[in-house]
Amino acid sequence: MHSGCRCIGLSRAAYYRTPVIASERDAEVITALNALIERHPRWGFWKCRKALRRKGHPWNHKRVYRVYCALRLNQKRRAKRRLPERVKQPLLVPQQPNQVWSADFMCDTLYSGNRFRTFNIIDDFNRECLAVEIDTSITGKRLIRVFERLKSECGLPETLRVDNGPEFLSGDFVAWAEQAGMSIRYIQPGQPNQNAYVERFNRTYREEFLSLYLFRNLNEVREATHRWRLDYNERRPHDALGDLTPDEYRQNNAGNSTLKLST
Repeated sequence: MHSGCRCIGLSRAAYYRTPVIASERDAEVITALNALIERHPRWGFWKCRKALRRKGHPWNHKRVYRVYCALRLNQKRRAKRRLPERVKQPLLVPQQPNQVWSADFMCDTLYSGNRFRTFNIIDDFNRECLAVEIDTSITGKRLIRVFERLKSECGLPETLRVDNGPEFLSGDFVAWAEQAGMSIRYIQPGQPNQNAYVERFNRTYREEFLSLYLFRNLNEVREATHRWRLDYNERRPHDALGDLTPDEYRQNNAGNSTLKLST
């Protein structure tokens, strides 16, 4: 027997050891894993492994992973979509008012659960909030009315930076902008950082206003937004502006006339 075991490379202890069914040998691991998955069905292997160690189980990760795979608990991993290479566009940093404006949409809900949209416009030069249009639906023609109002109040920008939303791509709005002498600069799809100024404003508007209050109707949203916008432009200091408000920054730097590129 000894020579036979040596011939096939098997130890005598292994030959005489009584075979144990895997399900019985790993019964504790199976029970512990099933209890975890029952409570947290979306946990992956490493999350389960760490939870078992926190509970004091001494099993190494190889044994746990073997049982985890045998129970077919593996989570299907979403494959990363391959996107074509895009040349990154530099972020224009204007050095005078009305040189580059940014615009974007946001969504929120009333207390009743009805959804509404906000159309936000800022001047990239001093982060001034020029307008926040609020309604349940805002079309391309509505955008024209908003910019016509701003045109009479403070003029129009040389460039308007927007995403590829259908409102900005509508034929009515594009034709009006061309006639008004305002060029539209569309950011690349999937690159919201190219519209970073208004995206940062949206975050502030969300955190400091929309997420703090419940509104019963659109008139309440409009009135409260108007008061908040005045406070934002006239009293709220900005780190990026050297702790000045947008109004103060405009007054102190309105004489500059160059355009920088931010990489």
